[in-house]
Amino acid sequence: MKIWRLILLPVLLLGLVAGLGLPAQAAAVQQKKLLVELRREGGFAGFSDRVRVYTNSCVRLSRRTGPTVDKCLTRAEWRTLKAHLKRLKLGRSQARPQGADFLKYTLTYRGHRVSKYQLTKTWSPVVRDLEKALEKYWAPD
Repeated sequence: MKIWRLILLPVLLLGLVAGLGLPAQAAAVQQKKLLVELRREGGFAGFSDRVRVYTNSCVRLSRRTGPTVDKCLTRAEWRTLKAHLKRLKLGRSQARPQGADFLKYTLTYRGHRVSKYQLTKTWSPVVRDLEKALEKYWAPD
């Protein structure tokens, strides 16, 4: 009876893991490549929003409270974002202004991370696109 348990238990565990598709899920996560990330933090409202866009046109959205949501952009949204990213000039991070009620925007793009408190001409369309996606697709359960 003990031999039966020793043989059957590993076989059942192996079948369970294979049935869940864990290796396939892990492979899918590794294949995602980050295109751009926006972090919006601060203000009296205490924003802590994050929008990550991957090269497959899907986004991961999160806020200070609530769930993390995974969605995919429409073709029009994807084309618009890519066009705005082509014109994006990250520049240098801005110094934190004096005062308490400022929003800090941090963009990560092509391996560079830059923070701004006042959006520049090339930042505004990208930030607007990513904020629209956050408002449209993120919804608490």
